[in-house]
Amino acid sequence: MQQDKNTSGEKNDLPGISPESRKYLLDIAREEVRRHVYGEPPQKLVYSDPVLKDTWGAFVTLKINSELRGCIGNLVSDKSLPETIVEMAVKSAASDPRFPPLSAAEFENVSFDISVMGPLREVKDIKDIVIGRDGLVIEQAGSHGLLLPQVATEHNMGVPDFISQTCLKAGLAPDAWKRGAKIYKFAAEVF
Repeated sequence: MQQDKNTSGEKNDLPGISPESRKYLLDIAREEVRRHVYGEPPQKLVYSDPVLKDTWGAFVTLKINSELRGCIGNLVSDKSLPETIVEMAVKSAASDPRFPPLSAAEFENVSFDISVMGPLREVKDIKDIVIGRDGLVIEQAGSHGLLLPQVATEHNMGVPDFISQTCLKAGLAPDAWKRGAKIYKFAAEVF
């Protein structure tokens, strides 16, 4: 698990994406999924914002009528942010094992959320976890699970429940965090 060595925890190190670039990223995610659903070739990505040239991990979440329809991402990437976003958008639509591939009929009703990931920081004290700001990764014995920051707020979770749900996502017992599982937190820029 790649992590930032600073464990003090408060600096989030996020890119600070402008409103115009956020709109661009949402537009290219939607367009790439549309092209995929209709069997068209990928789009050519053109962007000038220098922040977008950097490499950031990202998750793309698809919802229909506020219900999850797909979510895939990565914590780190070696590609530019737009390249990462379009790749994760298509994977969310076509490869999330919890759902069948997105159909053309569903595409018309799908909404997109993008979460750009900050670096991981190991949690030494759960009092350092802030609901709504921090996402979590749990890791133990080769298993790991991740929940984005917005999951806790959308489901009205407190810190212990958020940690337990992340353990379950990892395929671990809900109290694995009390028995040696490592907890990491990260900030995410969500739009």
